[in-house]
Amino acid sequence: MSPPSLLHSSPFPLHPHPTATPHSPRSTLPFLPIKSSTSPDSTPTPLKASASPDPSPPPLKHRRPPKGKYLAEKPWSGGGLLDVQHDMDALKRYDGEYWKNLFDSRVGKTTWPYGSGVWSKKEWVLPEIDGDDIISAFEGNSNLFWAERFGKQFLGMNDLWVKHCGISHTGSFKDLGMTVLVSQVNRLRKMNRPVVGVGCASTGDTSAALSAYCASAGIPSIVFLPANRISIAQLVQPIANGAFVLSIDTDFDGCMQLIREVTAELPIYLANSLNSLRLEGQKTAAIEILQQFDWEVPDWVIVPGGNLGNIYAFYKGFHMCKELGLVDRIPRLVCAQAANANPLYLHYKSGWKDFKAVKANTTFASAIQIGDPVSIDRAVFALKNSNGIVEEATEEELMDAMAQADSTGMFICPHTGVALTALFKLRNSGVIGPTDRTVVVSTAHGLKFTQSKTDYHSKEISDMACRYANPPVQVNADFGSVMDVLTKYLLSKDSKI
Repeated sequence: MSPPSLLHSSPFPLHPHPTATPHSPRSTLPFLPIKSSTSPDSTPTPLKASASPDPSPPPLKHRRPPKGKYLAEKPWSGGGLLDVQHDMDALKRYDGEYWKNLFDSRVGKTTWPYGSGVWSKKEWVLPEIDGDDIISAFEGNSNLFWAERFGKQFLGMNDLWVKHCGISHTGSFKDLGMTVLVSQVNRLRKMNRPVVGVGCASTGDTSAALSAYCASAGIPSIVFLPANRISIAQLVQPIANGAFVLSIDTDFDGCMQLIREVTAELPIYLANSLNSLRLEGQKTAAIEILQQFDWEVPDWVIVPGGNLGNIYAFYKGFHMCKELGLVDRIPRLVCAQAANANPLYLHYKSGWKDFKAVKANTTFASAIQIGDPVSIDRAVFALKNSNGIVEEATEEELMDAMAQADSTGMFICPHTGVALTALFKLRNSGVIGPTDRTVVVSTAHGLKFTQSKTDYHSKEISDMACRYANPPVQVNADFGSVMDVLTKYLLSKDSKI
């Protein structure tokens, strides 16, 4: 059986031949019909855009951005994954200053669909889609937080930042990719393509994003979840949004295998990160970081890694900005894995010799509990081309790092604890310097993982010291007892006063 196409998960072509489409009053860009070959075993067919950008564009406020185009090709051998490739020659007809001004002009606006942090970069994401087909919750534009106290107190750093991608519609960075994928499916269904629904295997966050965006579009969503391996908060999201949820007695890799087999037989669109459309949305977080730094490039960006699509998406966003003249370099990338699910880390430590999948063991960073990542080739490509590093975090290390971050006013997920552990190790070894501008990508909201935080602060995790636990103190309901406890606390080293 041939591997499923990255751009579609059924035998029906993703991009039909041009058809007449009415112009949407909400959209300021015309519909761009394209056609391409989407078979991973065939030579990509160059795409012909219906028009070319004006090589001498008028002033910014009076002109439309270029009508980009893309094609699908297989840039790496072994695996058959496709990648969205934009017409860079067309985009280069506009200089870097134009793109910076255009993207900056859309921040904080409600003009559809540009109020979204993803669709504000529409020309670089999915340029041909009509505005009426876009399904968006104005995702993106997430906080880039100066972690001043955490950086100075624990790491001796004064330029540490946390990109809170989890402050989003469904509480994770997966919204950035899902708005693109579901918008494309919405477009296909309007064209009467026989796509009956969208399906995914998930460790929690993907299913939450898929179900929410499909519910907004009125598209059925089907979710394969590993039984008893995700948090209650993550499980309730697809249920609440009306997804058809299958709890399967296997791990994520088993769910992934099953969904790929199912979507090869049924016209269900596969939504996992092997689908390159999602990565087009996720790459905008990298562009957004540059934008929030007034187009200055940080020295390091640290990303938690499980299925490994996101590390490639960040590389792609940074590289695209460099190629189109918005910046003159890209940051060094670090991919951080849980030690209980660390196939990329082992591959890196072996000198990038033959990759071997692992059996992922249980980790508090459940969304990256993946032993056979589908985007391994992409991740290696991104790391090699960014002089990147891979690090790992034990369960105790990631939980301690999460507790330390929370103690300085954040409320992060365990996956961010993995990334912070990588930072601790690279800082302690001198690889990352005290003045290096460093961004840690926080991939999900801490509220999705309250049980792990409760267990940590209750010291109920076996074989873990929980060194930074802060359990409540039980006190009798009388003034003297309360005063005794408060006095003792105020005089102790634990008091922050």
